[in-house]
Amino acid sequence: MGMCIVDRTVNVFVTHTPDVKVVTTKYAENAVELVRTDYETPFGNLHTLHQPAGFTFWRKKYIFSGPEDYKKLIFLIDNERYEPNYKAHIRAQELLGDDGLARGTIGSEPLQVLYRDLMGAEQFGLEWMDHRDDCIKLYEACVRAVRRRYPVLANSSAEVFNYGGNFTVEMMGPKVFKEYYMPHYAEAAELLHRTGKLIGSHFDGNCKLIAQLLAESSLDYIEAFTPAPDTDMTLADAVAAWPNKAIWINYPSSVHLRSLDQIAKTTRDLLEAAKNHPGFVVGITEDMPEDRWEQNLLTIMETMGAYCEREDT
Repeated sequence: MGMCIVDRTVNVFVTHTPDVKVVTTKYAENAVELVRTDYETPFGNLHTLHQPAGFTFWRKKYIFSGPEDYKKLIFLIDNERYEPNYKAHIRAQELLGDDGLARGTIGSEPLQVLYRDLMGAEQFGLEWMDHRDDCIKLYEACVRAVRRRYPVLANSSAEVFNYGGNFTVEMMGPKVFKEYYMPHYAEAAELLHRTGKLIGSHFDGNCKLIAQLLAESSLDYIEAFTPAPDTDMTLADAVAAWPNKAIWINYPSSVHLRSLDQIAKTTRDLLEAAKNHPGFVVGITEDMPEDRWEQNLLTIMETMGAYCEREDT
């Protein structure tokens, strides 16, 4: 029926740290499976603790514990080396054939690495206020790291790359987005566009406060945009705000709980809102109820097929 499978599991590069020993230990505590990863750096040790949860995980401990960890983390990030993983990515695309896309990833935006990957929201907020200079030094290490990845990405066979995402405007604000996020989209886009590649980012939260900035950004597409009722923008709002961007939506998660008739109506409404937009993709980037995914997907696809048939005539 034309549905596309997006494979995000095989990247075009692999990461290793030649001067940092990394040890991963799996164990159970009170029947809960846990994974601890230890990093041995010349400035001291770091560790994380994760609880596996299907295709994702819960962070039980971030790698950053306090100000004493800045030097350790900067050394760890500066020590990262990125080697091409082209054959694995090419093979993944070959296996998908015309049924899917093996999408590449750039990684998180440099400041997003601190906020989401290293510290967590609360700790990052405290560090940003109390130890701004150290935060900036760690941010600059993340900038150096992503710049080392760019040549590997540009020379790969991947045609589409996501650059980070999950920006939380309620916490970070438009000013931070403009100063610390948009320049990196521009830099990556300039390099990737030279080899004919597309770049987008994952925005599934509230976007109204940064809608104009997204329109001005160098991103080719806005991925995972989730229309109202799940966020503060409708698809019509997005179409009006981003006339020159492809809009790759996440079908509103709350709608998956509704009746099939309501799902069909929502699908028609979405298609109607986007029918004059030059680039529109209906995607699903969140979990669907286990007992509903098949019938929901069939309803969405059948409704889209009937709508497009009607529009063609």
